[in-house]
Amino acid sequence: MTNPIRTLILLLVVRSTAAEAALPALGDARPDHAAVSTAVALFAGMLALLELGRRLGLRRLARDTEGARAGMGAVDGAVFALLGLLLAFTFSGAASRFDQRRNLIVEEANCIGTAWLRLDTLPAGAQVALRDRFRQYVDTRLAAYRKLAGPEAARAELAVSMRLQDEIWALAVAATGTPEGGRATMLLLPALNDMFDIVTTRTVALETHPPKVIYGLLAVLALASSLLAGFGMSGSKRRSWVHILGFAAIVATSVYVIRDLEHPRMGLIRIDPVDRLLMDLRVSMGP
Repeated sequence: MTNPIRTLILLLVVRSTAAEAALPALGDARPDHAAVSTAVALFAGMLALLELGRRLGLRRLARDTEGARAGMGAVDGAVFALLGLLLAFTFSGAASRFDQRRNLIVEEANCIGTAWLRLDTLPAGAQVALRDRFRQYVDTRLAAYRKLAGPEAARAELAVSMRLQDEIWALAVAATGTPEGGRATMLLLPALNDMFDIVTTRTVALETHPPKVIYGLLAVLALASSLLAGFGMSGSKRRSWVHILGFAAIVATSVYVIRDLEHPRMGLIRIDPVDRLLMDLRVSMGP
């Protein structure tokens, strides 16, 4: 390999590495304190009600040994079935929204990449300012989702994105209004529309969660099921800690996972790795 070619390759690698280093880092997977607190509180509450239910059951057995559990199977079955159904539907919805948010990142990367390529249809003189705005735009889009832990900072980055959208659109309209850029009108402007629209779609998807009453009902059913389970286990002389701890831990962990799926940038379940598509796109745009 000749020296000029080797020098060119090294220069491109250095530029790519420098551009990638300037991008925001991927988020670290850390437990969401709010989700952990909710799961721990639910776990403790379920343990307390399991014990309360057992003591109520023992008291009932002492007074009425024969009919202590008469007719309770239907009630227990209905409550446990409702708890399982609500857990299943809530988990399914959270997983579906997680996949939707991940797919929207891919769609936004595709939209920006398409619009970036179609800048080639503009006159060379009009491309410079637009390409510079594109680089700033991708930077702000990445930064907005890195700063979700601080809502004010995220909103500030989103406002910068909106301002850059206006600037990109104004520059594109001006460039396509010239005789040299007229042929790019039907290619570039629709691509920009798609690039801007996906921002609104992602913002709405980010803020879409089950109503709080669903979480409240889930907690009530989990606690009620614990009370009934404890009552049902009162027939044994000794506590079955495997069943007590296992039941409480499984339900509390399920609620934690649901909460983590609903907020995939704040807990252990992360959507940040998919941002690599936008980061790679930004690197390809150059510094």
